[in-house]
Amino acid sequence: MVDMIRQSSKQRSTISAVAEDAGVSRAAVSKVLNNAYGVSDALRQKVEASIAKLDYRPSFAARGMRGKTFTFGVLLGGIENPFVSEIVRGIASVAEQSGYKVVMAVGRYKNPLESGLVESMIDLRLDGVILVAPRLPDETLERFALQIPMVVIGHHQPKAEAFDTINCDDFAGAHLAVSALADRGYKDITMFSMAQPDINNANIITKREEGYATAMKDLSLDAHVQIAYLPTEQLDRAQVIKEFVDSTKRPRAVFCWSDLDAVPLLDALRSARIAVPDDLALIGYDNSPISSLSLFDLTSVDQLGEEQGKASARAILSRIDGRQNAEHVLLQPKLVPRSSH
Repeated sequence: MVDMIRQSSKQRSTISAVAEDAGVSRAAVSKVLNNAYGVSDALRQKVEASIAKLDYRPSFAARGMRGKTFTFGVLLGGIENPFVSEIVRGIASVAEQSGYKVVMAVGRYKNPLESGLVESMIDLRLDGVILVAPRLPDETLERFALQIPMVVIGHHQPKAEAFDTINCDDFAGAHLAVSALADRGYKDITMFSMAQPDINNANIITKREEGYATAMKDLSLDAHVQIAYLPTEQLDRAQVIKEFVDSTKRPRAVFCWSDLDAVPLLDALRSARIAVPDDLALIGYDNSPISSLSLFDLTSVDQLGEEQGKASARAILSRIDGRQNAEHVLLQPKLVPRSSH
């Protein structure tokens, strides 16, 4: 597990040593460490100076035996998509303001690895855990949520009772993209999606496919519904994109499930001197930073990554403080129009 905590190989300083060096009580040091209400700036500065001098690091496992560790975990499915960094930024901003530390791990979208990492976070007695786009089935999520406060991002399960969910409306986002293409007069609109190991209604990609198909039906474009699935391996995806670009039977427009593949597709189209949007219009998803660069200028659906991160951090802190009832937040996406459509 990758985390933000590193233990020194030398002898660990103690809270008593910090208190003695600062000339205050152990209770005063504890209040500073826990960001307790009523701590004066003078006391905080004095204690923090001693902490820095002695290179003191609190034992989170020991603190967990006594109560809160003031630390929660974040399990990321992967880090390939720049959108994930926006979620992490939102989580970190709320955690910092609240005096909490964050331990992060990457599950690589593998069920056994994700399960093992959550179990490790439970064993470390972390106060809670946020899962970002997990591959774990609902029964596993429910089982873990009975052991540790849990919030899940990128998993549509509004009936879950043991954990909270934070999502942007993926169905609505796909509907927005298709409608924007249809408004420009395009009818032959294909969706590029990602092949999934397990198809279920909680998956964000499934929701986007449903939004695409429903929008096509609502616009009386049923005859043009087509979902092209990209393989999971990067090299294989690049080959499929190349074959699509080289084909003489391309659709008039493409809605891509993520900028992760929309940007390479746009790059391949322009390298092949296929005019965008004159020959093929394209809309992506995530509104990633690269999509706004003039080199790409990609129209994309903004699913408010930083806001999802902030909402998830606020939810986990509320759970940690004792809230029992489940909350399910559904943010509304926005289309960011640029020149690609």
